[in-house]
Amino acid sequence: MSVYYTAKRTKGTYDSQSHESFKLSRSKIDLFIQCPRCFYLDRRLGISRPPGFPFALNSAVDNLLKKEFDIHRAAGSKHPLMEQYGIDAIPAKHDNLDEWRHNFTGVGTLHAPTNFYVFGAIDDLWINGKGEYVVVDYKATAKEEDITALDKEWHDGYKRQMEIYQWLLRQNGYPVSNTGYFVYCNGKTDRKAFDGKLDFDVTLITYTGDSSWVEKALIDAKACLDGDTTPKADPACDYCAYIKAIEGEVKHPTTASHITVGDLPQQPTPKSKKKMAPPTLF
Repeated sequence: MSVYYTAKRTKGTYDSQSHESFKLSRSKIDLFIQCPRCFYLDRRLGISRPPGFPFALNSAVDNLLKKEFDIHRAAGSKHPLMEQYGIDAIPAKHDNLDEWRHNFTGVGTLHAPTNFYVFGAIDDLWINGKGEYVVVDYKATAKEEDITALDKEWHDGYKRQMEIYQWLLRQNGYPVSNTGYFVYCNGKTDRKAFDGKLDFDVTLITYTGDSSWVEKALIDAKACLDGDTTPKADPACDYCAYIKAIEGEVKHPTTASHITVGDLPQQPTPKSKKKMAPPTLF
């Protein structure tokens, strides 16, 4: 039996007395933006949010898109999506691209003011006519409405994701365009049958990033981790609200003394009980 989640861990937690750099991923920076308390519990105390299920279909779309764009990367040609949207760019060739795409390495840099080693894995990198690198992120979903813009509140995380990637590449000395692109794949649900395949509408969404917030976020995250007090719960955090509700139930358990047998749902009485044979071991 494989175990993939530990309620509390010690490995990878922050030690304010350590002189070694502390690895901080792009997703953990976003966790700090979402909820400093959850961030502190995760990185300082080793208590992570319960993990979600892996999005295997999304990963499959990512892998296939990478293969598709890699064909044009090798040929030095534009992908049809670039032609369709009139994008002045081609998939970029770079010796480190495979490393930058890998989840546990990604693009990384040491942020001297905090001694954080910040890293994040990109989906793709294009290069435009000015010689600037263009950050590209793949997204896959299945929604009724057409997706033409990042105008939902939860899209803010997508925007921060791209901006951190842009910041990381600049920290490594690369010229990076403020303009990035989301290759958004929306699964079509209006087909008459599945027929062993899922069709997608593929949309290219332009986004102009602004990574000026990253420096302050890192400084604030450092101050958060250096503190000896757990930050207060964020009123907008569902995880904090759940913990608060559970703590309330534990402190004030509901008594059942007023409940009578007649109040409980009754199960039909079986006419006869069949005697079960003892289990066999071999």
